[in-house]
Amino acid sequence: MTVWNTVSTSVEMTEKLGEALGKVAEPGNVITLDGDLGAGKTAFTRGLARGMGLRSRVTSPTFTIVNEYNDENGVPRLFHFDTYRLSCVDDFYDAGLDEYFERDGVCAIEWSSVIEEALPQERIALAISGTGDERTIQISFPEAFLPKMEEVKGKMEKEGMCFENISL
Repeated sequence: MTVWNTVSTSVEMTEKLGEALGKVAEPGNVITLDGDLGAGKTAFTRGLARGMGLRSRVTSPTFTIVNEYNDENGVPRLFHFDTYRLSCVDDFYDAGLDEYFERDGVCAIEWSSVIEEALPQERIALAISGTGDERTIQISFPEAFLPKMEEVKGKMEKEGMCFENISL
């Protein structure tokens, strides 16, 4: 497992990080986002959608649990979850939400710690802390994702974002 720490100094930079990841994301990828209210989880997902070429308006699915964002042909490509309102992983399974992992899209899951048991091992995990302009972001991912994550890192370093490798 590789772990990087970085700091975003604005909502726009958090979105740009999401956009950079969206450019390299592939169907089947699962990206988890954990952090306090207002930490930037939805801002990151807005950028992710933009990087994937999706033009839908991205909003938090707090009350709907999952929003689907389609490509220009109407095909769902991004599944944006907010599991904050679920009481446990059984709620996730009972609603059949785990079936999204088998669909041909990227899953971005806010408040993923609620459903930890249901999550695939092979995923990119972001832990975001802080509010306002400055956020600390810890990004964890398996070695298999390293080449793509190096692309993301390279793009973001050009934007002024620095990364600290704290691999486990």
